[in-house]
Amino acid sequence: MLINRTTSVKSYGYIIFAACFSIQAVGIGCYVAYGVFFNELMLEFQWPRAVISGASSLAFFMMGVFGILIGRLNDRYGPRLLMTATSFFFGVGFILMSQVNSILQLYIFYGILFGIGLSSIDVIALSTIARWFSLRRGAMTGLVKVGTGAGQFSIPLIASLLIGLVGWRHTYLIIGSVASIILFGVAQVLKRDHQEYQRISKRDTPSIRQVNNNETSSLSFKKAKKTLQLWNLCVVNFMVIFCLLSILIHIVPHARDIGLSTSQAAGVLSTIGGVSMIGRFVSGLAIDRYGSRTIMISCLLLLITALFWLQVAESPWMLFLFACFYGLAHGGLFTAVSPIVAEIFGIKAHGTILGIVVCFGTTGGAIGPIIAGQIFDMTGSYSTSFWTLIIISACSLGILSFLAPVKNEVL
Repeated sequence: MLINRTTSVKSYGYIIFAACFSIQAVGIGCYVAYGVFFNELMLEFQWPRAVISGASSLAFFMMGVFGILIGRLNDRYGPRLLMTATSFFFGVGFILMSQVNSILQLYIFYGILFGIGLSSIDVIALSTIARWFSLRRGAMTGLVKVGTGAGQFSIPLIASLLIGLVGWRHTYLIIGSVASIILFGVAQVLKRDHQEYQRISKRDTPSIRQVNNNETSSLSFKKAKKTLQLWNLCVVNFMVIFCLLSILIHIVPHARDIGLSTSQAAGVLSTIGGVSMIGRFVSGLAIDRYGSRTIMISCLLLLITALFWLQVAESPWMLFLFACFYGLAHGGLFTAVSPIVAEIFGIKAHGTILGIVVCFGTTGGAIGPIIAGQIFDMTGSYSTSFWTLIIISACSLGILSFLAPVKNEVL
């Protein structure tokens, strides 16, 4: 009886993993696919790039703002109910994009409704996996974030194929319908109760860093918000996501500007997603051994190098090479956020703290693409935008380099 119960609980941990993987793949994949629809919207409506990218920025901002609420409610009520509710907004917003005819509709359907649907994608998936897998948090988070890369790789390609076959409006309808069904379905298997599984998983061999983390008391949100570490981490995440989302939203139109075809440009975006899967998996394993801060520093150095290369990339092979280096950095940076919150503050208020850190990131991700689009509209080139991203990445690297762990007496 005890053996069956133990096996059942341990098996359910991997059902949780599969659910979180699917949430990341569908949620982030659909968001990133906006880059494929970018030119279709621009060609049909003749809207400025800043206006079109602004809807994506609003969605990302709404994701962060509502993510704080989702994180707090997740700590209290668990993920199933919240994921079920937000999957409705996700599907409705994406499906209604098939009917968009004005800027106001674009911002309501995509920016607000779809943005609310996005709010649970990171906070619920990453906080849930962090709670279930305390001893292999980095590796399992990395594997879940591989789902993000899988979505980034596959959904833009599917969207590009469908646009060619049935047009962009029907593509929104098809993808939105399928995505909402998947998210609603996986929501039903999510469970917050992880304590029994954690006791079982202690048979796994933890790293020294993890043992130290597990032996350290978790901070309440009341204590965490008084630490300098929290706000430094928030600023770092603001800068990092500012840069990453600016690239994701504008890399397809930039590729088209320098002569790549629609399919080639979509291929660059899919390459980022595909390579980022490697970055997420490898960084997840490395986090368990070296810690999240070290991995984030390494990825920022790689990001800065990739952005310098992007300044001189003028042919397809050069842009695809950029996508490879950038994809590795992108995957590692996104993977490290949840583990570094757990390393510094523990998991007592992990959902709430992660929600705040994510909110700062999504605010940066909301502002970044708008500024990049405005700079392009003023200069007719992305060069100045890319130099701006290099400077911001360097600043985030400097702050992160001095981010120290919370002292034990604070706990």
